[in-house]
Amino acid sequence: MANNDSIKKTITVALLLCIVCSVVVSTASVVLKPLQIANKELDFKRNILAAAGLLEEGKRVDDLFGAIETKIVDLETGQFSSDIDAASYDQRAAVKDPKLSDALSAEEDLASLSRREKFAKVYLVNGDSGLEKVILPISGYGLWGTMYGFLALEADMNTVVGLGFYDHKETPGLGAEIENPKWKALWEGKEIYSSDGSVAFTVIKGSVAPGSAGAQYKVDGLSGATLTSVGVDHMIKFWLGENGYSVFLNKLKAGEA
Repeated sequence: MANNDSIKKTITVALLLCIVCSVVVSTASVVLKPLQIANKELDFKRNILAAAGLLEEGKRVDDLFGAIETKIVDLETGQFSSDIDAASYDQRAAVKDPKLSDALSAEEDLASLSRREKFAKVYLVNGDSGLEKVILPISGYGLWGTMYGFLALEADMNTVVGLGFYDHKETPGLGAEIENPKWKALWEGKEIYSSDGSVAFTVIKGSVAPGSAGAQYKVDGLSGATLTSVGVDHMIKFWLGENGYSVFLNKLKAGEA
């Protein structure tokens, strides 16, 4: 009579159990992958809408996103480009492709990105009177990794509508406060450029005194998260500067993009 407690039988049962579990997990992964991709795309759209102040309770994200026009911009020329398909273009992946990105010098690389993509996917909100808002993808290194988000501007290409981050590795309760609605609300109405066209906006250490000189260009730093605050500051200065969107924004404002 066979020994049910034999090592051989135990190993056989364990192997069969592993195989069954592997098949179940693999099947679930394949079946759920389309749903995961759809949810990721939905969350991406939700973040764009939130940055622009267009997210409405009770309304479908896809319906709200239908009012947004997605276009590709050549960051070198500041012109819209038809060379890249906006629907399939992955801006985060492009930065890793030498054909679709350029290396940044130490002097240029204020946001600690190493490379900058040649093309950016921007989002336009048009109304009855024309362009109302533009939403720009931004990224930059924080304390623990690269922060990815969106900055929305009014049609003057200068006044901030809103800011939002959809991916980062900042410390919960400290740097992760970049997601805090109260902090993000401080950005609304702030200005990016001074009268000479240079980036005047800055995230300061401490709090902005109401009515102080240049208050329209300043936002409070995050308490206990100096390196994250500096990272956000550098991110804005890079992406709204000459190596980012400034050429495009000037042309868009003039109707020449």
